[in-house]
Amino acid sequence: MHSKADCHTHTHYSGVTKYKALRFPESVTRPAKLVDLARERGYSVLCVTDHDSIAGAFKAREYARKYDDIDVVVGEEITSADGEVLGLWLNELIPPGLSIEETIDEIRGQGGIAIAPHPYSFYVHCLGDRILDLDLDGIEVLNGGHVDRYTNPMAREVAAANPGKWAEMSSSDAHSTHTFGYNWTEFEGRGEDDLRKAILSRATVPKGKPAPVIAQVRWSMEVVMGAQRMLLRSLFGQVVENPDDPLVTKMLDINAGKKLGGLIGGCLYLVPPMPFIAAWLSTTWLKRRAQKLLDDLDRKFEEMKVGGKDRA
Repeated sequence: MHSKADCHTHTHYSGVTKYKALRFPESVTRPAKLVDLARERGYSVLCVTDHDSIAGAFKAREYARKYDDIDVVVGEEITSADGEVLGLWLNELIPPGLSIEETIDEIRGQGGIAIAPHPYSFYVHCLGDRILDLDLDGIEVLNGGHVDRYTNPMAREVAAANPGKWAEMSSSDAHSTHTFGYNWTEFEGRGEDDLRKAILSRATVPKGKPAPVIAQVRWSMEVVMGAQRMLLRSLFGQVVENPDDPLVTKMLDINAGKKLGGLIGGCLYLVPPMPFIAAWLSTTWLKRRAQKLLDDLDRKFEEMKVGGKDRA
């Protein structure tokens, strides 16, 4: 029997990201909602891997215990000094900022598994060719958040050149319910123990395709609307339903002027066709940047061929 797992997902415990003057939630998805969606889509294992946090993963696991058709693995997407790495089957938080070797040692010390997410991303802090020399259990050859023509194909090329070196993984990297379920890792068996065995024996099978651009647009609108609701509530002194919510804490730290500016900016973004213009601009940039990287690779190969002929 083959089962589906998603080994890289996010909840609202991933906190807030910064892009120049902009600040917005990485995700507004609650852990229980992610578990419910995974069950609806027929997944038998869900790994929750928030950025530098395991609180949401523990909440998801606790919620899932009342069901017998899904296992939740506690994980973390750790921001090492050298690039992001996923730690799965963790018991304690691993702090960001350590070297990648120290981070992997911390994962191993908890009996965890280390996976390189989007190893060749050109717009996310990734490990790149460092994966060739690190003690990793798997790499993502298909990351659902990367729709460009470079990141996933490059990871597949490197995996093909190193057969059996890593488990080949396909993960949604979903920051939203809208981007979940388009791709997954297939494995023999049913629960988390079988998934772990499949990763360690390099028997996983990457499946699916990246989430379409329209799903990414819906995610961006979802996080903006979620931030708008929290900003409004905090402006009027209302504490949201969960006072320990990491997003609430971030919102309460913002002064009234910035909150008002955020509300105005968010409203402008939500007015059609702004989200679609933003999506067009971002996909255009991705295409151009990916093509430049591919052209650079072609030039390097040609130079290697010419150099080889000259030496001959």
